[in-house]
Amino acid sequence: MLHCVLSNRAPATSSGPSKTEFSPDVGFPSLSQAWIGGIRAGSITSCGNHVKASCRWIAFNGSPGVLRDQSLEKQQAQVKRCRHPARSGSPARGLTDLFLGLQVKVWRLPESGQDMPSNAGLTMGPGGGPVDMLQFHPTADGVLASGAGKRVTVWDVAQQQPLTALGSHEDQLQSLAWKRDGRLLGTSCKVNAQPAAILTAMSLVPLQSVSGHENNKDSRLLWMGSSDCLISVGFSQMREREVKLWDVRQFSRAMLTVALDTSPGAAIPLYDADTGLLVLAGKGENLLYCFEAAPAQPALTQVTQCRTEGSTRGLAAVPRLALDVMACEVLRILQLTDTALVPVSYLVPRKDFHEDLFPDCAGMLPATSAQAWWAGDSQQVSVTRGLSSPVALPGAATAPCPPFSNTSNTCPTDEGSGYSSPSSLASPGSTATSLSASTGPSSGFASSPSQKSLQCILGPSSRFRHAQGRVLHRDTHLTNLRGLSLTTPGECDGFCANHQRVALPLLSAGGQIAVLELSKPGRLPDTAVPTIQNGAAVADLSWDPFDPQRLAVAGEDGHKIYSIRFHPVASDLLVSSSYDMTVRIWELSAGREVLCLQGHTDQIFSLSWSPDGKKLATVSKDGRLRLYEPRRSPKPEQEGPGPEGGRGARLVWVCSGDYLLVSGFDSRSERRILLYRAQALPDGPLSVLGLDVAPSTLLPFYDEDTSVVFLTGKGDTRVFLYEVTPEPPYFLECNSFTSNEPHKGFVFLPKTACEVREVEFARALRLGQSTLEPVAFHVPRVKKEYFQDDIYPPTRVWWEPALSGSAWLAGKDGQQRHASMRPADMTPVSEAPKEAPTRKFVPASVYLEEKSDEQKKEELLNAMVARLGNRDDPLPQDSFEGVDEDEWVGAGGGGGYDPCSRAVPSRPSPPPGLPQD
Repeated sequence: MLHCVLSNRAPATSSGPSKTEFSPDVGFPSLSQAWIGGIRAGSITSCGNHVKASCRWIAFNGSPGVLRDQSLEKQQAQVKRCRHPARSGSPARGLTDLFLGLQVKVWRLPESGQDMPSNAGLTMGPGGGPVDMLQFHPTADGVLASGAGKRVTVWDVAQQQPLTALGSHEDQLQSLAWKRDGRLLGTSCKVNAQPAAILTAMSLVPLQSVSGHENNKDSRLLWMGSSDCLISVGFSQMREREVKLWDVRQFSRAMLTVALDTSPGAAIPLYDADTGLLVLAGKGENLLYCFEAAPAQPALTQVTQCRTEGSTRGLAAVPRLALDVMACEVLRILQLTDTALVPVSYLVPRKDFHEDLFPDCAGMLPATSAQAWWAGDSQQVSVTRGLSSPVALPGAATAPCPPFSNTSNTCPTDEGSGYSSPSSLASPGSTATSLSASTGPSSGFASSPSQKSLQCILGPSSRFRHAQGRVLHRDTHLTNLRGLSLTTPGECDGFCANHQRVALPLLSAGGQIAVLELSKPGRLPDTAVPTIQNGAAVADLSWDPFDPQRLAVAGEDGHKIYSIRFHPVASDLLVSSSYDMTVRIWELSAGREVLCLQGHTDQIFSLSWSPDGKKLATVSKDGRLRLYEPRRSPKPEQEGPGPEGGRGARLVWVCSGDYLLVSGFDSRSERRILLYRAQALPDGPLSVLGLDVAPSTLLPFYDEDTSVVFLTGKGDTRVFLYEVTPEPPYFLECNSFTSNEPHKGFVFLPKTACEVREVEFARALRLGQSTLEPVAFHVPRVKKEYFQDDIYPPTRVWWEPALSGSAWLAGKDGQQRHASMRPADMTPVSEAPKEAPTRKFVPASVYLEEKSDEQKKEELLNAMVARLGNRDDPLPQDSFEGVDEDEWVGAGGGGGYDPCSRAVPSRPSPPPGLPQD
């Protein structure tokens, strides 16, 4: 059933800005006082959005059999009376598209303070099956479209009778949408997730249909206002979520296709035709994408991302008349979570009311009746000119410091409120990055007061927030890879590489491993490639950092091994985890086991040496983190709670070895990363950040020189980047890297493989279906001719051991030296000559000395004369010598010109400054 919550928000004059006005949007959740808490979202499975909003009411799917009134006054929100009461059937005021059961029930909601009705006002049906979707007509009063099974029914609510039933779909309906002018209806169904069946109100058959998405998982369809363009959201054949733009005038193929990610949750789309903003949220996820859709180009540009505390169960857009125009709020989204309704606002950073951002919008009164529309009346809803005095409404996210999950730093203006600052909202290709604070705690530059105020709103930003990843040229690729093993265990990265070679497990029997030279890119021959025979299926493999020709391989010929890792500073030491739930340390020079660590009660997911090589950390399926000092005790020194889910986990040391970063899952299979203080594991994580919902474990790689962690999984198309800091908010989001197809593995090369002249701070190898592609991550800089010493501190000489394995076992410790990556012919940017600052404003004296038009003309004339020469100088013709008068008389008889005479008169002299013949 429905939970109806009284919102009582007074309408304000608002409409969407033009599509070039709002691109620097910021979306963030409201303060918790504006949330509607204490609710219990329903778990009904349907294709609807599960929540809808009008200017006064919010309706959402709740626990079955409950219909109750819940005032925002009870949720610590201010209340104002709405000027327009809500009535069922109104195109602008109805609460639609909620799963209602086998019948369509229409409820007439009362005025403020009155009791909720015990029964629905109208009941229509039965519909022949569960009703999955509903939508009122945008222009006609009391016209309602419902979708059940394979059939769409268009109802006359007042008569409680269907106007028509459209049953031409081949399979289960997944979405329906009216065009803004009410003339066409679009649907998508399960057969290839077709954005098909474009229908008129008078027709029983689809005008056009086309195969939309190659996967038949949940798809959605939206009209782009009154245009002939559609937006569809679905899944590709590779199970990637994708967005497509369509033009019904050329409906044979999509105008544009954009791949999002590999998350399995169906995406809920919301499109605002007045601003062109498209918001996408996956069910079960806490990430909201915001795009600007431009069908004319066509283009789909990501504006920003917003991460919320709770997972999305439903999504709704608040009507434009309820926006806070004084805060330049151009869009407000309501996110339904398990226990709360969270408003998320999108603001344009301006002050006061801006009329250009809020033109006229559609009004509140229907343009025609149901019977008139069915008879052919196509009148449009009249526009609302707006209120003379725009008002700011309660519940809008206009507070200076919105709360984000997993952060604890507070702004100085909070006055003890305890609200934390968000991480950076920058996203790939985002134009909203100009909004994030341009300086952060690690940038080395001072912030102006205005920047500090903005940083208080958005939180600190990373130096690498504009980092870009790109696949290098095809000439550097290894292609025609055949017979690769794509079924390595989850504890294995899939393949491994050093600065010279790459080792790739093959699918053939006997545990064969192909070893290829990175210095010899190109197409591999169809014949055999260089391989080594392991003798058993490969479980994990790793290159020796101190010997580029030695490869360690873990197999299943003895006791089965989970993973292996070389010691980071001591030579000839290898650690392994095995099925007997032990961790063993081996001295390779002696070929013997030297230490055995115990204490695990279930499968060991991952292990990692500390940067100094003194400690070893593990994470296991029993949900525990363990920290060992192997030379002191075989038992763990510390234990702490790990990720909740038991599907897999990885860990890596960060921030000079003082913290541990763990990637894993929660109880709902959401992928997340957790940060622990290495000396306080029992205290639990300092910060937890949810990323997305996907089946593969995130594999972290940490660059110790930049403190940037890269996270991706096998089968993913996206690589997340975060700068990790030891202070809140701990994770600073950077631009992520997205590929067109899923990768089977993603392994990073040593730091020395980076091209410093291109400001490249990390390089990886991306394994595709049959290719191995280098991917370079770089920071865009203007003065690339200088060595960027703020990006490249002295790096650790990883290829030289600090001590031998036997010395480490004897209790000694060593420290590797560091070396600069600066080429000899490059000057550090910190030593570059300082440029004089350019004036960014026009002095007032310029305006005080404004010249008149006559003065400007005189100056222009003087300048032209100066170019031609000095006016006091003699003209060229002044020096010419003419002829005597008697010569003129003699030639022409009295000085005139005789046309019969053969004499030719002299031509006039050219103007001053022009050449003469």
